[in-house]
Amino acid sequence: MLSHEQLQEFKAILEKRYYELREEIRQALLKSDDEHYIDLAGQVHDLEEQSVADLLVDVNLAEIDRHLHELREVEDALGRIAQGTYGVCVDTGEPIDLERLKAQPTARRTRAAQAAYEESHAGVSHSSL
Repeated sequence: MLSHEQLQEFKAILEKRYYELREEIRQALLKSDDEHYIDLAGQVHDLEEQSVADLLVDVNLAEIDRHLHELREVEDALGRIAQGTYGVCVDTGEPIDLERLKAQPTARRTRAAQAAYEESHAGVSHSSL
């Protein structure tokens, strides 16, 4: 199990990442407003220009979606710290290796449980927004 000091270190790391992600999302939303992708898509005159405009919109949305997904993972990890279950595998109840947590502070499972989860959920798609 993790010591109180280790939990506080992970909490600080996760809180820092939480605020970084919120700022990145804010910046991406401001960027999308500034670049007026939708206006650009309405002004295109051929298929190539339309494809570029669509790609720019999709890239921006994918960036925001990726940030939101990570933000949810960070919030979930902070919730596990608050509940006293951080560092414990959600599937097996076994402790998650410290090295795994250092590499992936939002880890919910041991390496073995994560591999089994990915195997059993291969190809399962989740809506993003």
